Amino acid sequence: MNHTQSSNRSADKKRRWSGPATIQLLDHDILCIIFSFLDFFDLVRCSAVCTSWNVLIKRSKLLQSLYLKQKKKKEGDSNLEESLSVYLEVLAMKHHRQALSEPSSVYIDKWKAHSLGVDQCRMKMGLLLTGVGDKAMRLWSLESYKCIEEYSIPNACSLVDFDFDESKIVGLIGTQVCLWRRNGPMSTFPPRGGTYMKGLCMRYLDPEAVVGCEDGTARIFDLYSKKCSKIIRMHPEPVTCLSLGDEQIILGGSSLGRITVSDYSSDQCIATLKPTDSTGIKTLCFNPRSHMVFSGTAAGYTSCWDLRMMRRVWETRVSPNVVYSLQHLSNDKSSLVVGGIDGVLRILDQNSGIILSSYVIDHDAGSSSSGYSHGTIERRKGKSLPSETIIDQIPRSSRPSITCLAVGMKKVVTTHNSKYIRVWKFKK
Repeated sequence: MNHTQSSNRSADKKRRWSGPATIQLLDHDILCIIFSFLDFFDLVRCSAVCTSWNVLIKRSKLLQSLYLKQKKKKEGDSNLEESLSVYLEVLAMKHHRQALSEPSSVYIDKWKAHSLGVDQCRMKMGLLLTGVGDKAMRLWSLESYKCIEEYSIPNACSLVDFDFDESKIVGLIGTQVCLWRRNGPMSTFPPRGGTYMKGLCMRYLDPEAVVGCEDGTARIFDLYSKKCSKIIRMHPEPVTCLSLGDEQIILGGSSLGRITVSDYSSDQCIATLKPTDSTGIKTLCFNPRSHMVFSGTAAGYTSCWDLRMMRRVWETRVSPNVVYSLQHLSNDKSSLVVGGIDGVLRILDQNSGIILSSYVIDHDAGSSSSGYSHGTIERRKGKSLPSETIIDQIPRSSRPSITCLAVGMKKVVTTHNSKYIRVWKFKK
């Protein structure tokens, strides 16, 4: 084949390609050159984009090379033996904390998710589960804001609480626990005739669901045998919220402001924790990395206890009103996100209780909108509040009450007992 024929064939090949130019068309060597210009954190983010990029970055050992350069910079550091995975986790949590407490910008995406008020949300694996209000739970993609699946609630029943994992949805409905297989049928238990006191809250850790009841007990249901395997007496008064600790520990908050720490295996009360005020405990969360448990009360207090010593570490009144929800990223030992009736999203230091930053919706900055398959996404900016701000002077439209929140990497999802979901994205 002569040079002219080769050139003609190459030209024909270029003419035959009529599709858009995409990054997938780039040769692996060119991609490696592009990736080599990225810093450590951006390279990690690229490795999570898709399987082919992940394989390419691992084979090229770009991450390992950057990691070794970082270690050389820390020659005087005594912790040079930490693994690459540990380093990546520490770096990710550092970026997460900085984004929440010192963002360069905050964007809030809002869309209509239900026909009635959305009270609760749960976030895992890039998915968001919402519900309570219109007899349905919906599972959303946090990338596209598309509704992936919908789960109907039995008629004449009220959804109280719910959770999910990669294979199932678990819901507390009045006096029953419901189980939905992803893309599968629904089942309820206990069977007809076998009911228990009204459930007020639920936590799920496969294979069991723990239900906090009006009679002060926590009832444990095995999702495979569909039976109540254990009843633990938590309080004389109703159990209003639950959290599951490590080593078979159950924490239950009560309507009179007590937190009971019980041993799952022995049914024994280990300790009782009491905030300064005696108002009801509205929310609990446990951090297995630090062995700290955090609570929010009806009087606006947020407290922290160390479960290894069963002592209170700090207590802060973050709001004059009810704290409905507080959460942290699973591996984060620094930032705690708090929301409640006053509608201000607050970031606290887990170790001291100091308020690092506070945010509301900035309605003065205008908004933009874009269509998607289920409706319209409205985007607004978030506004950071100075510490001396008088909250009552901020319009309620900029701070709708936060009934529940869920924390992801540099993002927070909030519900407001309205039809809408909000996703707060923190840019650093």
